Amino acid sequence: MKQISFATHAPTELVDLTSRVREAIQSSCTSRGLCFVYSPHTTAGVILNSASDPETVQDILDDLDRLVPTRVNFKHTLDTPGDAAGHVKLALIGNSVLVPVVKHELALGHSQSILFFEFDGPRDREVYVAVVATANNE
Repeated sequence: MKQISFATHAPTELVDLTSRVREAIQSSCTSRGLCFVYSPHTTAGVILNSASDPETVQDILDDLDRLVPTRVNFKHTLDTPGDAAGHVKLALIGNSVLVPVVKHELALGHSQSILFFEFDGPRDREVYVAVVATANNE
């Protein structure tokens, strides 16, 4: 398993992890299998989506903000109430993705990327990448 560490720099932000996950696959020497990418955070998640047009990412962030605005009347107060919206946004997008590995490469669609969404930054963050080999029938 590989840990990828990085910093976010804004309250809400996108980090494209695709190239770093590809490096993890190459270092694993796995030609066929599954790649699991997991975020251990409660206010940041991981999705598959398009990163080729930055406006797509901004649309996702804008609509998540519209659906779950930061407000002062969240019920949870043990953490900082300002991060409550981040918890709800994570519940909507999820904290992990699973991608097939074929011929030492991520089997992503044409425009797909592995994207980390920050909802309570800036922070130091990490994700875990596990690559599991399956029977090689190539």
